[in-house]
Amino acid sequence: MEPNEKKITQEDCSEDTLGPGILTLTNMRIAFDKTEGRIMDFSKKFGDTVMEARLEDIIEVAKEGRFMKKVRIKIKTDEGEKTYKFGVFNTGKWEKTVKEAISNYKDQ
Repeated sequence: MEPNEKKITQEDCSEDTLGPGILTLTNMRIAFDKTEGRIMDFSKKFGDTVMEARLEDIIEVAKEGRFMKKVRIKIKTDEGEKTYKFGVFNTGKWEKTVKEAISNYKDQ
């Protein structure tokens, strides 16, 4: 993390194509780190960061689904637009928090 970067929220979740990991939102970016866990001793370790985007690169944030609720984040990349769907516990809270972080980032 950068010196003036602050963590806003973090959650253990799963992304549709990337699998299980930790979704982290800071005041400057959003990132998803793969995790590996073992049931035998309930340990979990961080793997590689497989998705990272600055808040200015987020095009859309929305919640979706009736039974399997997810927060959908569309990001602008060098290859075009990429959509990620995260199965977080409270989709409404994540949607609101990401939108607020983007708004606060633009106001800086």
